[in-house]
Amino acid sequence: MTILIADSGSTKTDWLYTDVEGNSQVIQTKGINPFFRSSDDIYQELKSELFPKVPEVDEVFFYGAGIINAERGNVVKEALSPLYPVAKIEANSDVLAAARALFKHSTGIACILGTGSNACLYNGETVEFGIPPLGFILGDECSGAVLGRKLLGDYFKNVMPEELRKRFAEKYNVTQAGVLERVYRTERPNKYLAGFAPFLSENISEMYCETLVRKSIGEFLERNVLQIPEAKNYRLGFSGSIAWNFKPIIEKVAAEYGFAAPFIIQKPIEHLNDYHTNSKK
Repeated sequence: MTILIADSGSTKTDWLYTDVEGNSQVIQTKGINPFFRSSDDIYQELKSELFPKVPEVDEVFFYGAGIINAERGNVVKEALSPLYPVAKIEANSDVLAAARALFKHSTGIACILGTGSNACLYNGETVEFGIPPLGFILGDECSGAVLGRKLLGDYFKNVMPEELRKRFAEKYNVTQAGVLERVYRTERPNKYLAGFAPFLSENISEMYCETLVRKSIGEFLERNVLQIPEAKNYRLGFSGSIAWNFKPIIEKVAAEYGFAAPFIIQKPIEHLNDYHTNSKK
């Protein structure tokens, strides 16, 4: 049995192909968010970027941002079906990917902190209770996009300390007009905003950066995790680039809110391979 697993965010998609002998190959393509893209658009991209490397497969398990319901999942299925017409294809949310990667068949609260953010209660098989992420304008607390948004706002409004403003200006050379154009008039503004988040990890020893991250983690916990009934009775887990880069701070803030030490991984994809292959044994 050959298996193709995808973990897709707004920025990139990690694909893991495993052949019948258990050999694996990792492939990376652009982010696939069916909330913003059509089936044909996705199909054309994968036809050139993925299909030449994986011409046939028995099962495809796609997990992605933007798959908020069956309708959005079908957008991805309709893109993959012409490429792999005889394959069994499933399309699920990225938060289910995080949950399965973090907890396998155990219960827990799975959180994503990447370009976007999300949280759900996982019962060992499916998402039992979820909080709507709402995107970087209305939600996505502590995501890369929101951290970048806060940095830019503080930079242009002179809230950022002067020495850090100089470093920020030297690193990014942004203008107010240029930022407004990118955020309000071009595609994927969340990806653009998330591109500024590394500045925080690079300067985390500065009080301003640490405070911004700590407050943002607190906002995420209060507005997402603590909205889950009896949240503190469950194990907490995180995945994503933001979660991984700020692991020590997340552990401290989680403890302050009364949670046991959370399980934190960077990428779900390899853990998902274990989940799907072990499920078949």
